[in-house]
Amino acid sequence: MSVSGCTPTRLLRPVRPVPRLAALALLGVLTLSACGGTDADPGAGASPSGGSTASDGPRVVQGGEPGEDAREVSGDDAVAEDEWSHDDVMFMQMMVPHHAQALRMSELAPERAEDPRVRRLAERIEAAQGPEITMMAAWLDERALEVPSAKDPMALDHGKHGHASMEGMLTDAQMDALARSRGAAFDELYLSSMIRHHEGAVAMADETAGEGVDARVGELRDDVTATQTAEIARMQQLLDDLRSA
Repeated sequence: MSVSGCTPTRLLRPVRPVPRLAALALLGVLTLSACGGTDADPGAGASPSGGSTASDGPRVVQGGEPGEDAREVSGDDAVAEDEWSHDDVMFMQMMVPHHAQALRMSELAPERAEDPRVRRLAERIEAAQGPEITMMAAWLDERALEVPSAKDPMALDHGKHGHASMEGMLTDAQMDALARSRGAAFDELYLSSMIRHHEGAVAMADETAGEGVDARVGELRDDVTATQTAEIARMQQLLDDLRSA
């Protein structure tokens, strides 16, 4: 998604104080790099023709994800994994209040929905999107970026933050109408509203994908697109069934 007056760029992670354990890990990396060659072996790391090889330069050991082994990477790869783009930030900041509204909509279902399928759907949405909000907030906080509150007013006027407008969000009046409905009327209004809400999330994932560079954000975009597209199809079928009953 292009933003007026803003060319997507790669931003580097802000410098933060290095904890003691991280300092020890850094010392280990420096030790490894210092051991790459010795005075006794001046030709280590050089090609037969005297030129440099891919092994030149410091060795960087990067920790893996939980359950994965650490691996050695080049300095360039290590830097690249600490980069993110404006589109990455835009997606994460917009999806926090967007997901939060989906949770508020779904929290109404246990007391208002008539069809048990609607209640089960609302439970699945809560179970999926609640942890995603936690992950998105953590991603932003790790980079010293603003974490929107669940009811941040920028949800409906995100342009003032340099982002595009939100898509699929219900207005306050529409949320009030959903809260006042009961039974079959709630079921139909919830489904039709959540379909538009999901369509907005899928659109935002697609529009911010072009300049995205962070792998974790990319995985979340893909998951939102796949999961919510499938749920749109199920909700539309359920809505058709209720209307034809």
